[in-house]
Amino acid sequence: MKRWKFLRTGKKSEHGNLKWKLGEWKEHGDGLKLCESGFHCSKGIYRAFSYVQGEILAEVEVKGKYLAETDKEVWSKMRLIKCYKWTKTDNVLFSIYAARLVLNIFEKACPNDRRPREAIEAAETYIKSPTKKNRDAAYAAADAAHAAYAAYAAADAAIYKKLDAWMLKHVKELKEIK
Repeated sequence: MKRWKFLRTGKKSEHGNLKWKLGEWKEHGDGLKLCESGFHCSKGIYRAFSYVQGEILAEVEVKGKYLAETDKEVWSKMRLIKCYKWTKTDNVLFSIYAARLVLNIFEKACPNDRRPREAIEAAETYIKSPTKKNRDAAYAAADAAHAAYAAYAAADAAIYKKLDAWMLKHVKELKEIK
């Protein structure tokens, strides 16, 4: 069964000292407990990203015993199938996409508050021209907009599906890591 997880540099898990190798099965011996014990992953990339914003996106295969919630799972056996480099630019592109998904909701409720739109535009400018000046402007705009649009980003199933679909499409643009 295919799932997703994010890893830190060197293919290391976020918690613990486990270092992963492509194709090598890992087995967790003792009991499984979500957020505490076992090998964690998610069905969708966005859900995995919501737990760990790592530098490596890993497509994993799982088997054995498991526990599952809507947004995460923990398995007794897991291996890496493919790994992709995930950069700050990927984070910015994803943030732009996610913010645009909810921008119309915010602007209907607060038509005179342009902070979220300006943050998106600043981020898009940075992607086109990643200078220090544009990066600083994007960070400043994002900070100003965060509180403004965060309340309107309440996720529902349709938004999660769109976020996962964008990320799955974006994987094709990532550099695969061996």
